[in-house]
Amino acid sequence: MSLFLPDRRSVLAGAALLVPGVASAAARYDAVLWRGPGKPPVAAPTYASLSAAVAAAPANGTKPFRIFVARGVWDEQVVIDKPFVHLVGQDRKASVISHLAASGLTAPDGKRWGTFRTPTLFVRAPDFAARNLTIQNAFDGLAEMSKPGGLHSHDGGGPQAVALMLDKGSDRARFADVDLLSYQDTLFPDAGSSLFERCLVTGSYDFIFGAGQALFRDCEIRSRPRPVDPIDGYIVAPSTSIEQPVGFVFVKCRLTKEAGTKKGSVYLGRPWRPSSQFADGRYGDPKFQGATAFIDCWMDDHIAPAGWTEMWYTGKDGNPRTMLQPEDARFSQFNATGPGAAKFERGRWLSASEARAMTQVVLARL
Repeated sequence: MSLFLPDRRSVLAGAALLVPGVASAAARYDAVLWRGPGKPPVAAPTYASLSAAVAAAPANGTKPFRIFVARGVWDEQVVIDKPFVHLVGQDRKASVISHLAASGLTAPDGKRWGTFRTPTLFVRAPDFAARNLTIQNAFDGLAEMSKPGGLHSHDGGGPQAVALMLDKGSDRARFADVDLLSYQDTLFPDAGSSLFERCLVTGSYDFIFGAGQALFRDCEIRSRPRPVDPIDGYIVAPSTSIEQPVGFVFVKCRLTKEAGTKKGSVYLGRPWRPSSQFADGRYGDPKFQGATAFIDCWMDDHIAPAGWTEMWYTGKDGNPRTMLQPEDARFSQFNATGPGAAKFERGRWLSASEARAMTQVVLARL
């Protein structure tokens, strides 16, 4: 049985951004990324970097500031710290916002990047939107992990390389027809609400993770091989607060795989429990009870038959390998189909009414 979900795009602020044809030269733009030579593809003030274009946006804007991203690789690390910044690409595959940083690599300040400093694009303001472009972290995780002495650890010295982070201050972010590319920790929706439609997200370990509320609709979630490890990965690692009724919700998405990804080698997810400081020490905070649901999703045969699995955290006794089981999180599914669909005994099966209600919770915040 397939769950019918109403299309709420018409009620979203700036919904025109999601309509095909918006990226045409006839639309009005406030800025264009352009290096020349020749005439820019749209009539608007030109900027040689996305950071410069964002700096030109009003500090407290109340309507979209539209930036046209022309074809090219725009290599920079960018912070969106102003509301209503909207990016529209000229070409989904060829309008590329890119940066190379990985947790274990050395940053310009001489320190390791660490996971939380690696994102190519940080969003720290509400009502951001992006359409018809690519956001990538250019770090080649597979090549790095495959060479002797490469980055393999799961701490601050590992191959984590974030493409997009929805950071504190982000809310009501919207993405349509966007490719989000990396290898580990690709997409970090850590704050606010967000909507992803017809997007592609690629990665291997925990490549969609964080504490935010995000709805993925009609997206492709593509797992990449990780031959240096026994398994090829985990799709999600949510750290949802128990105060939030839902975390990540995937509706009518396709869970696909790159060549070389082994059968049954990718878990739907595992629960991430970050540590907090308490009077009696620093350890995994029990308020983080990750939440994810896959609803009406097609799954290829790389999905592990168990569906969900455990993840370690620092226990109250200081043990850094205390295991948090999926039964202690909020993992669920409804109407899984495809070669990888199974009983998924470690996740809860939703009723149709529960699945519908879960989706509406995220939509109501957008």
